[in-house]
Amino acid sequence: MARAPADLLLEHPLFGRLDAATRQALGAGMVRLGLAGGRPLFKAGEPADALYLVASGSLGVFDGPTHLVRQLGAGMSVGEASLLGDGTRHRTVRALRDSELLRLDRPTFEALLHRHPDLLLQLARDTVARMQPRVREEQATGSPRTFALVAADAGVPARTLAMQLARELEALGSAVVLDAQQGRERSADWFAEREAQARFVIYLDEAKDPAWRRRCLRQADVLLPAARANDAARPWLDLAHPAAARHRPRHLLLVHPGHRVALGSAARWRAVFSGELMHHHVCRAADMARVARLVSGHGRGLVLAGGGARGLAHLGALRALAEAGHRFDAIGGSSIGAIVGAGVAAGWTIDEWQARCVDAFLRGRLLSDWTVPLVALTRGARATRTLRGTFGALAIEDLPLPFFATATSLSGDGPRVLRQGPLWLALRASSAIPGVLPPVLQGGEVLVDGALANNLPTDVMAADGLAHITALDIRAEITLRAGVDEAVTPPWWRVLLERDRRPGLVSSLVRAGMVSGEAAALERRALAHRLVTPALDHVGVLDWKHWRRAVEAGYRATVEVLESEK
Repeated sequence: MARAPADLLLEHPLFGRLDAATRQALGAGMVRLGLAGGRPLFKAGEPADALYLVASGSLGVFDGPTHLVRQLGAGMSVGEASLLGDGTRHRTVRALRDSELLRLDRPTFEALLHRHPDLLLQLARDTVARMQPRVREEQATGSPRTFALVAADAGVPARTLAMQLARELEALGSAVVLDAQQGRERSADWFAEREAQARFVIYLDEAKDPAWRRRCLRQADVLLPAARANDAARPWLDLAHPAAARHRPRHLLLVHPGHRVALGSAARWRAVFSGELMHHHVCRAADMARVARLVSGHGRGLVLAGGGARGLAHLGALRALAEAGHRFDAIGGSSIGAIVGAGVAAGWTIDEWQARCVDAFLRGRLLSDWTVPLVALTRGARATRTLRGTFGALAIEDLPLPFFATATSLSGDGPRVLRQGPLWLALRASSAIPGVLPPVLQGGEVLVDGALANNLPTDVMAADGLAHITALDIRAEITLRAGVDEAVTPPWWRVLLERDRRPGLVSSLVRAGMVSGEAAALERRALAHRLVTPALDHVGVLDWKHWRRAVEAGYRATVEVLESEK
């Protein structure tokens, strides 16, 4: 049975402020209507004549034909801002899945505001709040409640995956699995009732019933295609393109027969899809806990900033986080932050990864292969050899955890997010300090250090739908100091005698590469739910020999932040 309008209004952040009698009267005047998945509710440029409350299903707010900027689930409303503004729809809204809506026409809404002017003030506050960075990112994907787990073929253990997913989702709320036997002949009201009773509903398709498969795809907020990783990839026509999927989130589940990721399997399967797609390696039952958090919008992300040798503070921070029991579902970073983060995403222990980092940066002397500075001060051969030796043939897609690195394109509009391809190459691009390391030339682009455009990419992580972001920022306090006043370089012998009083060439280039807009940096910091900023004045950006100081500073700062949360 469909829920009463008054009950839906009670749960709405705006209309829930009304007294029961007013909600009852308002609900009685609302018109219930159905909207099939893929159909537009209204289009940009049309006159605004009503607002809509989502009773069941999911709507997408689009800026242009394909850019999904916000997803609206049950209990959320759309269209009220246009009623208060110039009366014109500024964005297109379409049903992402079969949906049921309640329509409140303009005259009724205006009469309500006339009787309850406090609602107008609250509506204005809500509109302003949605413009804040963190709120804007958190609301971009809504809160998914229904999932279609769709098997590539009958050999995929889809039922096992669905039951594992349901068990993990139970930690967040009640979950139920519906299969073809239960739902094949049911009415729309029956499905609406199941969705009203449970926090999460998993529609299970085992590739045996085409009609049921279509029903699963119509009902879902999030699409979960599942395949055996070692199988030959095949076309997936109803999910391959964003338009075919109605621009709903797609999470590809790759099931591995053993406990190790089959290298190259993700790239092979991803090739049959286009547009945005997240994939997950399922090697053991515990992996489904991470999948459950990510697909339901409860994932925990870790973002690590760049900062030269000071980036080794990340190792201490990671140790403190691990000791406190914190684990992360996705990793991202810039420059050395990307390098350290890649080790975490690869599943290496803190002790193992710290030993590798010290060996690479201290004994490997990555920036010591000097050359005639036609492109950069170093050839980049040591850095390339070390990264290739450390990460081997690993591709970003092969990492057990979702991972991205940022780079800066000098050929285009700046920021680049690297999610695919050889891991060592992405890290080499992300850490290519202009003037110090040669740029990476790839696909016609000139890629350099990610710190130039986005040193703390919390915005990228937030856009991926992570609910909680821990950010380790080591950049803000990096400064260069001079012990002399001069505008002309003195004789070489004086420079040598007084070299401690002047910043070195490489240090100056590193620092110059990390200067970016302060306003943007502050906004990215604000997106972090947990922010760690170690005091690193005693460690220079090229001070690799003092790595223990950096590690200890990162550890202490993180412990202090965690203690403050208790």
